[in-house]
Amino acid sequence: MQVLPQPWNARAVWETLSPTLSKALRTPLETVLATEDGSSLTRDECLSLANTSGHELLALAAVADILRERLVGDNITYVVNRNINFTNVCFVGCKFCAFHHGPNHPEAKSYNFDELVQKAQEAWDLGATEVCIQGGLPKGLPPFYYRDLLIAIKSALPKMHIHAFSPMEITYGVQLTGLPLRDYLIMLRENGLDTMPGTAAEILHDDVRQLISKYKLNASSWEEIVRTAHEVGIRTTSTMMYGHVETPEHWVDQLLLYRRIQHDTGGFTEFVPLGFIHNNTRLFLEGHSRPGPTPEEHIRIHALARVMLAGLINNIQVSWVK
Repeated sequence: MQVLPQPWNARAVWETLSPTLSKALRTPLETVLATEDGSSLTRDECLSLANTSGHELLALAAVADILRERLVGDNITYVVNRNINFTNVCFVGCKFCAFHHGPNHPEAKSYNFDELVQKAQEAWDLGATEVCIQGGLPKGLPPFYYRDLLIAIKSALPKMHIHAFSPMEITYGVQLTGLPLRDYLIMLRENGLDTMPGTAAEILHDDVRQLISKYKLNASSWEEIVRTAHEVGIRTTSTMMYGHVETPEHWVDQLLLYRRIQHDTGGFTEFVPLGFIHNNTRLFLEGHSRPGPTPEEHIRIHALARVMLAGLINNIQVSWVK
């Protein structure tokens, strides 16, 4: 199966395929459809769904689409946003990244605050209501750089929503300032940080992280930062990068983790599946990874997330990022 059959009618697909499914697959899907809540699924059931293919995958996609229609409807909303990467200089050296450079590389680039404010102003003038600000981690960054960047943009554009700084950048900021994590996040919130991207997650299994991003924060640190952000009133997204060295077991465990966090905090605004782009990455060139996700994996991830995350308080939206 390359893509979903067209024209697509989720209800008709489910009604046609459900009698052909094994009981092990049909029962959990029927349960989620009846309850509109994925919390009853066991880990083993989730793993079975994560490994579907062929007509079983079509059935999973149909159930996911039916749930989507019931829970959020057909209206699509969006935010006019500008992504601003303030530097591509980074010392972390993630093997999946084709963005970073050393400080002396001819393509190394860093913007000063005036240039960043100008980019935000240009976005505002074109109708944007949000800027997403992230960057590499250069050595020698001023201790309060992230706070001062927020102040610069909010001073010029007080109504601009600032969605900024991954948990890895938060880790770096805490190291630079010596502030406790909670105090550091409160300082950022009080100086203009509205929401945070839940990036730097990739796959939240330390065995995978040792291969793809050895020097990044570990899985428990990512969780601690996100939970603390939610506790102090900073909502975040959640992400997962797939299509490299991970397995369906990793997908399931990460989605179960996100369920637990959302159940406890209600602080996630959405789940963003990010397909691995293999071009020019050390991870692929050194033979460690597959060349990004297949069309079937894209469908499987999105469908699995819609089923597993269904029924949460402050229900997580599953966003498509191309």
